[in-house]
Amino acid sequence: MLYAFGVGEVPISCSASGRDGELIHTLRAVGPVTRAICAAKRGSVIGVRGPFGSAWPLDAAGGRDVVIIAGGIGLAPLRPVIHAVLAERRRFGRAFLLGGARTPADLIYRRELEGWKSRADLDVHLTVDSADAGWRGDVGVVTKLIPRIGFDPFDGIAFVCGPEVMIRFAVAALQRAGLAADRIYISMERNMKCAVGLCGRCQFGPSFVCKDGPVFAYSEVARFLAVREL
Repeated sequence: MLYAFGVGEVPISCSASGRDGELIHTLRAVGPVTRAICAAKRGSVIGVRGPFGSAWPLDAAGGRDVVIIAGGIGLAPLRPVIHAVLAERRRFGRAFLLGGARTPADLIYRRELEGWKSRADLDVHLTVDSADAGWRGDVGVVTKLIPRIGFDPFDGIAFVCGPEVMIRFAVAALQRAGLAADRIYISMERNMKCAVGLCGRCQFGPSFVCKDGPVFAYSEVARFLAVREL
């Protein structure tokens, strides 16, 4: 939870860890708090609480094919997963990154994406909803990339983050490919306030996204995702 003094507080996932315990966050200036933090000068003081909640279950991914699916800014919370897989590459099976954005300009970490695409041990596929004249990649929703990749659904695991509608379609495509619901992990991007399960703002069925999530196995939340406006 990041706090801009005199403005407010917002939940922001860590997008990497630096040297000496540094926490690295990626922010998009879309509201008063994120605009204030993005406008802060180097050396400014901001408030930090946490980290809270659950993490991506990398221990469960050992020896398995890993499918990482990111929609838009959803790549930021998944970036540490990519770093971890590449840092211990022999620990995992085949690795796939499927990333989507509205336009090429909306793709984040573009320089890093180019480096990942050049690797032989990470299969990267990118798509945009609307292309420009310089785009040479796929056009369309990220979920359409899933049937192209040759992961093993019986010995694979998937990590998914992005808009909720994208999560729904990605999960459906993964299940059609044969991946079990308990090996599909999603990050529930919900508005959170207190981060310790007291205010109830992020309640989702019997769970609180801030302390029980934000990462859930799809099998844990499937029946609630099917309820409109929950």
